[in-house]
Amino acid sequence: MAHRIAFLGFVALAVCASLSLAADPANLQDFCVADASGNTRMNGMACKNPAMVQASDFAFSGLHIPGNTSNSVGSRVTPVAVTQIPGLNTLGISMVRIDYAPWGINSLHTHPRSLEVGFVTSNPENRHITKILKKGDVFVFPVGLIHYQRNIGYGNVVAIAALSSQNPGVITIANTVFGSKPDINTDLLAKAFQVDKSVVWQLQTKF
Repeated sequence: MAHRIAFLGFVALAVCASLSLAADPANLQDFCVADASGNTRMNGMACKNPAMVQASDFAFSGLHIPGNTSNSVGSRVTPVAVTQIPGLNTLGISMVRIDYAPWGINSLHTHPRSLEVGFVTSNPENRHITKILKKGDVFVFPVGLIHYQRNIGYGNVVAIAALSSQNPGVITIANTVFGSKPDINTDLLAKAFQVDKSVVWQLQTKF
């Protein structure tokens, strides 16, 4: 069966004003291939010796392989970030393939498709902006806002997402709030969500 494909663009726009700028306008070397074995701690990963760089540092194979969606949410994310392609280091970009079974979801999350997509604006408006995407459509999630995707069709869906970070990470809201180790205090969560503590306990047992 042919997959429906939707393209998502994750665009982050930042405007900075300053009396003086000390940053370089561009990289000062051809590349900085990530050295996973390096012990240096920095914002990013240390550079591999350029003489040791191989073509495989800039390549990834497997994005054509469907992800296994036999799980509780009915979706599977295949990342292509700096961990998979060391040559992405310092380039500030990555991508993912997301497979959805019928009615599968990519749950509410942030990064620190017919597909239904949506995001919620910040306080106090908390406006829910949503759209149904069809084959070939593009949708932008503003940086930092909670967003989701759900396959509302009866066939499998594949989405390709571009992210404005070489290692974007994922914070799934439900897992973070109710599945933290150790647990967040139940009184705090009950008050924050305006529910009884028994509801919080039940949710914590699920995550």
